[in-house]
Amino acid sequence: MGVLEHLGGKTGVITGDDVMKLFEYAREHKFAIPAINVTSSSTVVAALEAARDQKSPIIIQVSQGGAAYFAGKGVKNDQQQASIAGGVAAAQFVRAIAPSYGIPVVMHSDHCAKKLLPWLDGMIDADEAYFKQHGEPLFSSHMIDLSEESKEDNIADTKRYLQRVAPMKQWLEMEIGITGGEEDGVNNEDVDNNSLYTQPEDIWDIQRTLSEVSPYFSIAAGFGNVHGVYKPGNVKLRPELLAKHNAYCAEQLKLPEGSKPVFFVFHGGSGSDVSDYHTAIDAAVVKVNVDTDCQFAYTVGIRDYVLNKKDYLMSQIGNPEGADKPNKKQYDPRVWVREGEKTMSARVAQSLKDFRASNTL
Repeated sequence: MGVLEHLGGKTGVITGDDVMKLFEYAREHKFAIPAINVTSSSTVVAALEAARDQKSPIIIQVSQGGAAYFAGKGVKNDQQQASIAGGVAAAQFVRAIAPSYGIPVVMHSDHCAKKLLPWLDGMIDADEAYFKQHGEPLFSSHMIDLSEESKEDNIADTKRYLQRVAPMKQWLEMEIGITGGEEDGVNNEDVDNNSLYTQPEDIWDIQRTLSEVSPYFSIAAGFGNVHGVYKPGNVKLRPELLAKHNAYCAEQLKLPEGSKPVFFVFHGGSGSDVSDYHTAIDAAVVKVNVDTDCQFAYTVGIRDYVLNKKDYLMSQIGNPEGADKPNKKQYDPRVWVREGEKTMSARVAQSLKDFRASNTL
């Protein structure tokens, strides 16, 4: 039985019980689903195309900055209005186009720090309105990231948001322990190294507290993760800690040895060693964020096209084939944007293979 049969043949954006079924299936069969940050319809298409061709589910996610870009850089965002509108527009676009690719898709919003909570509130407002009309939320899931707050405040506020989305059976991802590096304006490059590693007691406090509200949640635990790409040896990942966290929680719940009650998420995945991915996935990581590598991959396709076609892009008419030869077929955005889609899609396909998600449908 593959993913599609397990989900009753459902394709397009999935929510609620189907998200739970997908993550349970991934945990049982030891694969993880890449979460691809998107900023435009073009990057959405690149991710969906890779998943379709690799016969895999996919997670599409927007960051606060990515959502604002989706709305347009000319839209004011002083009260998160561009990020809310762009996030909602991205979700609606993915819902409209995903069925054409014949794969299950999780529509997700990425890191939301405390200062960005109005963005999350606005998206959940849209979820609740969509739920009243369709019986399911607009987004499959959201992430709340209060890892810079105290553990007590982090858990309490995350619980409050889980209580709000629980009636919709919406998935909520949270973070405990800090992911290093810099992403989307949140800079943790100078944090104490010990803050990058979460303790098992912290994971149990979260699991116990949130389980009282809803089973639809996952934890991005710190095990040395860093956003961005760094030279080998500069980042010390310890994904084996996740297995110990799950073992500790299973012990508290008096579950059989080998049980994995916690769904984990791997942040700062770009540039990591494949063996680290596999260790984490074996410990019940079901989602791996991939952003930086895909940004570069998208750029490579466009960069190479422009460099190779430079003499055709300097004017509308006139190129090495003749002074009166038109260049429209070379400068048409559909041509060079497509080159970025192809190289990004290839990078997403590599992640699907690395995370053992290929051929799981």
